[in-house]
Formats: sequence, C-alpha cells, structure tokens
Amino acid sequence: MTPPITSIGLLDPDQVKSVLGAAVLAPSTRNTQPWRFRCTAAGIELHADPDRALPVADADQRELLLSCGAALFNLRTAIHALGAHPATTLLPRRDNPTLLAVIRPFAARKPDRRLVRLADAIPRRHTNRAPFETVVIPDAVVAELRHAAEAEQAWLPRLDAHQLDRLRDLVHKSHHAQVTDPAFMAEWRQWTARPQDSRDGVPDGMPSDDSDRISGDFGSPRRGLADDSDPLVVVVGSFDDKQADRIRAGQAMQRVLLTATAAGFDASFVPQPVEVPAVRAELRTLLGGGLWPQVVLRLGHGTPASWTPRRSLDDVLLEPDRLSA
Repeated sequence: MTPPITSIGLLDPDQVKSVLGAAVLAPSTRNTQPWRFRCTAAGIELHADPDRALPVADADQRELLLSCGAALFNLRTAIHALGAHPATTLLPRRDNPTLLAVIRPFAARKPDRRLVRLADAIPRRHTNRAPFETVVIPDAVVAELRHAAEAEQAWLPRLDAHQLDRLRDLVHKSHHAQVTDPAFMAEWRQWTARPQDSRDGVPDGMPSDDSDRISGDFGSPRRGLADDSDPLVVVVGSFDDKQADRIRAGQAMQRVLLTATAAGFDASFVPQPVEVPAVRAELRTLLGGGLWPQVVLRLGHGTPASWTPRRSLDDVLLEPDRLSA
C-alpha cells in the first residue's frame, strides 16, 4: 500500500505524486531504479536503495549515485515547472548514508521557460539502444548540451578523431574484460533478461547497452569523426570523484539527456569504459587527466525503440515515520 501523500510546501498531494512520477522516469544502470523517496512536512527526501546496487559492475556504487542524481534532476525540474523553487540540500546527514538529498518546495519561483521545456521532455526521454541512423547534430545543439552539463557543475568534452579512435579501443578492452568475467555475466543476465511483465531491469529480447554491437556503433572503424553523420559521442565528466560529485554528475547527465530529447535527438549509454576501473583510468588520461569520466553517451537518431518499465510509487515510497531527516 502506498504511504499517504499530503501537501508539501507549495505542492498539493496530486502535485507531489506528479513530481515523484517524473523522478522515477530517470535512467539507471541496467534499469535497476536504485532510488526511494520519503515525503515529510519538511520536504521530499531522496534515498539510495543499496539492495538495488550492482556489486560486480558497480562495486563502489558510482553508477548508483549517477542514477539517483538523474532522478533528483527530474524531481527538481518537475517542481520548478509547477512554480515552486526546489531548494536542494545534498547529503544532509552523515549518520544516514542512504539519504542523498532533501528537496524543500516552499518558495514560489516564476518558471524558467528553458527548464519547463526540459520538464516537458521528461516523459518523452528514453534510452534508445537500437542502431542510430545517419544524422548531423547541429553545432548549436552541441553547444546547448555543453551548457547543460556546465549548469550542473560538470563538463562535456567532445572527443576529436584521435580520442574517438582510442575510445573505441577502450570499449573493446573493457567489453572483453567484462564478458570473460563469470560474475559480471551472471549479474548482467540477472538484469537484462527480465520477464516481459517485470517493472525493472531490461526485458528479455530488448537490446542492452552492453551488447557487442555498441562497440562499433559510433563511427566506422578508424574513421573517427571524419564523417559528421556518425553518432555524436560525448563524455560527462566531473572535476572530482567524491559522492557529491557523482550525484551532481548524474544531474548533469540527465540535463544533457533532456536537452537532447527536447532538441529531437535520441541517446544511449556506452557503459563499458567507465565500469572497468583500469579502463576508466585510461579514459581519464585520454581526456587530459583533469576530469573524472562519469558517463559516455552517443547521441543521434535511433530507430523506434521500446521504453523500459518503471516501478510504481508503491515500490519506491518509504513510510513517513522511517529514516527521519
């Protein structure tokens, strides 16, 4: 049974349900949806759900924090679009490590049309794991994507031809390391061959970001960026790699994804080179050593693809008398 939802600040109960519904549409690694929420008179709490961590692919829970950061950005943006300021505090209590953020929608704020545009894109955004069609992403859109990352205290370097060729090598290297690891493959199968009626994971038969196909789907081998119609490959990077940096990077990732969606483009993840620690270190060096690579994205036009399922509010809401902030 869903815990009772009451008004919080300027939001009435239906609006609270609406913004939570937007939050759970965020992307997550293997569609694990590793977040929970708690509604109190003081605000909306975002909690990590450690039971949905991936101990092999994400041993330090970096990607779990990125996923929760994406949900946080959706929540903030949906609240903003309703005319309330989503005052947000990250990591408010050291004695409660699962509590990642508290959002307090108590002050009125005139909605920024740019953020309203992103809020409108939330239900339309989905990861497109299908092969991408030939398309050119205008420089103006690339600039928007870069600004989106910077607005959330992250950076979005675009790889040049040499870096893209080297990234392809890193994808192959990390892909090989993962598929030859029995523990990784067992975990991967657990989340990517779910029953068709499952509310999480990737349903059986749907392409996964970890498929071998992905390693060759951002430009012809050794061609790099010589052809502008290749999918655009970008990296979301942070200037440090602490817990708060990863949450911010997740927000930046989601702002980039929603910006792409609003501009009419699809996106998918290239997860391998950031999931294998040694290869991630090589990618960091490739980017100049000043940024911690958090997410690798390819952007373009994909063929029509199915949405991954989502858990209901019943599954993600904590009882109001637990884990007080």
